[in-house]
Amino acid sequence: MDLVTFLIQLLNGLQYGLLLFLVASGLTLIFGIMGIINLAHGSFYMIGAYLAFSLSTLTGNLFTAILLGIVLSAVLGIILEWLLISRLYHRDHLEQVLLTYGLILIFEALRSILVGDDVHSIAIPAILNHSIPLTDTLSYPVYRIFISMVCLILAGLMYGVIQRTRLGMMIRAGASNREMVQSLGINIQLVYRLVFAMGFTLAAFAGMLAAPISSVYPGMGDQVLIICFVVVVIGGIGSVWGALVAALLIGLVDTFSKVFFPELAGITVYLLMAMVLLWRPEGLFRMT
Repeated sequence: MDLVTFLIQLLNGLQYGLLLFLVASGLTLIFGIMGIINLAHGSFYMIGAYLAFSLSTLTGNLFTAILLGIVLSAVLGIILEWLLISRLYHRDHLEQVLLTYGLILIFEALRSILVGDDVHSIAIPAILNHSIPLTDTLSYPVYRIFISMVCLILAGLMYGVIQRTRLGMMIRAGASNREMVQSLGINIQLVYRLVFAMGFTLAAFAGMLAAPISSVYPGMGDQVLIICFVVVVIGGIGSVWGALVAALLIGLVDTFSKVFFPELAGITVYLLMAMVLLWRPEGLFRMT
């Protein structure tokens, strides 16, 4: 492998890892802070992709579709937490699994009724629909670089919100001791609602960004859900920083294993998880 090809694969691995972080960060917030095992998180990613497809078809502009999709995702997240998820905080994990698995079936049925079962493509905006030449024959798409930059900016914003703001302080306190936070007069129910809406929106936004390069198709959230749980386990439950490091590791391992060991590509990520858990059973980082 020459240097340029290595660079392309490295950029692909980083871009995949950063996009994976965007989905997994929402899952680790919901799982680590709220204590909810959310099997429907992959469906949130799918919902985002289908919102991007439907809204871009209506508006003719992907950026407008994404802005509208972010607002709709946040509203859907708030409604979903209010109607269903808020009933699960004092229930055992089995009930959480059953309800969120039921949501997967409901979302898939609604998707089939409203949009159909065909595979759809979304055009990359003209301003980003070109490549940076690396050699006479090789180039790298600008849209993939755009995705990576957006994910890095969001990672910085999430860190700032959770570590440097009053809301972040309440989120971290609520994760540690819900009863004590309530006794101090903080509406922990509202905090949890915001956390869930944030997790929903992050996953949906990742689906919107990925839609032009991965297409939009039924069941697209299933594989993402599995990998996201691997990210959460490796990074440490509840740690956003851990989710970032774990997602980048997985992105690089998965990309380069497909190049060097294609026959083992399907298991390398899980081998990585096994090695990390043997070394640090609690994951790479503690809860944020």
